[in-house]
Amino acid sequence: MRFGGAIAALVLMAAAGAEVQAFDFSGDLSLQPRWYPQSPTFPGQRSSTGGLVFEPTLYGEVAQRTSVTLTALYRYDSADSRRTHADLRKAYLLTYGDWGENSWELRLGLDRVFWGVAEIHNIVDIVNQLDLVEHPRDRPKLGQPMAHLTVSGDWGLAELFLLPYHRKLTFPGRSGRLRSKRLIEDDALYESSAEERHVDFAFRYSNAVGLLDFGLSTFVGTSRDPYFVASHQSEPLPAIDMSLIPYYEQIRQYGVEAQLTTESWLYKMEAIRRSGARNLLGQEEDYNAFIFGLERTLYALFDSTVDMTILGEWFYDDRGRRATSVWQNDLFIAGFLALNDVQGTELVAGILTDLRHESRTLNLELKRRLSGSWSMRLEAFANLSSDPQDLTYDGRRDSFLGADFTFSF
Repeated sequence: MRFGGAIAALVLMAAAGAEVQAFDFSGDLSLQPRWYPQSPTFPGQRSSTGGLVFEPTLYGEVAQRTSVTLTALYRYDSADSRRTHADLRKAYLLTYGDWGENSWELRLGLDRVFWGVAEIHNIVDIVNQLDLVEHPRDRPKLGQPMAHLTVSGDWGLAELFLLPYHRKLTFPGRSGRLRSKRLIEDDALYESSAEERHVDFAFRYSNAVGLLDFGLSTFVGTSRDPYFVASHQSEPLPAIDMSLIPYYEQIRQYGVEAQLTTESWLYKMEAIRRSGARNLLGQEEDYNAFIFGLERTLYALFDSTVDMTILGEWFYDDRGRRATSVWQNDLFIAGFLALNDVQGTELVAGILTDLRHESRTLNLELKRRLSGSWSMRLEAFANLSSDPQDLTYDGRRDSFLGADFTFSF
């Protein structure tokens, strides 16, 4: 991304122009094989793939209250050329200070921020674009160019974002697994004449009052979730072979998130009101969506060292069958086991069920440290059923077994 390269250059120039008082270099190097038990659906797809991921982070303090952070990512994938990519996750200059009885902080460059309280999906989280080629559930974020001002005090925390560049959603290529039946083009269309250079704005206020943590947010600008239009073909093709082009509308979103923490339970909620977006029929439709969740941790299970967390979340979009999101009317139930051993072993099992369609996916994970620097993650991702009437799932039936062996330095 040319804009990202310019930001990174400015950050490094700022660091070079100052005397570095502290310096740190860290990161992860991961080997990630996958095996797909189901036969490939499309030509060129493979039953097994290999991946290599390098994600280093450079941090330096250039003045008493100023620092620079640079986090890059490079992924190589043996099967999908689109999944082989590089990105700047973070490249920003941070400075902070006091303003009367309040504190302020300013970040300039590329960064990633997180909003929300739900576990599997966050509808209020809209600042960053997702990197869909990385993982179908984890969905890490692309770096977002921004100016991010934070002011905090006894009254709470206020954040203002100026976002001068839009990043497109990433999608698997023609030979990639976990792709839709219709290939999605690299190009994109925009409602704004400024296209990806439209300047977006976001604001968030958050605070904690007793047992309640909450946040109120608003966003005005280019949607992170595209609507899709059929591409023009030079020759007639069957509808199933027609490729799609993402179309990004200008939207307004208002969000609220809250978490109530009691002795036994966590009560979670996220809700949004969005206007300006198109529905599945191509019509502009204002809509509401929300998430309700419950979470409880059982400590010292059966008088052992094991802790178990159970979680349930319900997702709802009032557009119903007209929704472009898979989160139309879904229920997610998960269990987490923490063995609390030296290796930090964790077991995770979760099932996502569409209450409107017969679509279900299962995710199993085992995480464990192998040594001081090495860790592993084994996972199984299974599409148990897919409903052809659910157009948002778009025929994706790939299941896989995966491993992640990571060296941290």
